[in-house]
Amino acid sequence: MRMLLKLAVATVVAASVIPAVAQAEDLVFTLKNGTTSVLTNFYASPVGVDQWEDDIFGRDTLGAGESMQITIADGRSVCQYDMRFEFEEGSDLDTTEDKQNLCELGEYTIHE
Repeated sequence: MRMLLKLAVATVVAASVIPAVAQAEDLVFTLKNGTTSVLTNFYASPVGVDQWEDDIFGRDTLGAGESMQITIADGRSVCQYDMRFEFEEGSDLDTTEDKQNLCELGEYTIHE
């Protein structure tokens, strides 16, 4: 029993001495819709990823002239992201794509 207790204490001490692995910080910025149409879907994937990840808006939309805070908490430690913006059906705006360094971005405005 003493041996088990010593082993458990040694494990806890060793774990507290080992430096913590650096964790990626969440990417946070304000997205502004500078168009006259409703933005229905927003996707962001790290550059080099072949598929778009889940729609960041989920069930939300971003109306013309509105803005919202976007948080990308995907656990990655990359900054360059491809972005895709889709507008409401019937809008005369085409799907738009862009690439940005989201680590340095405080605000992004999508224009017509």
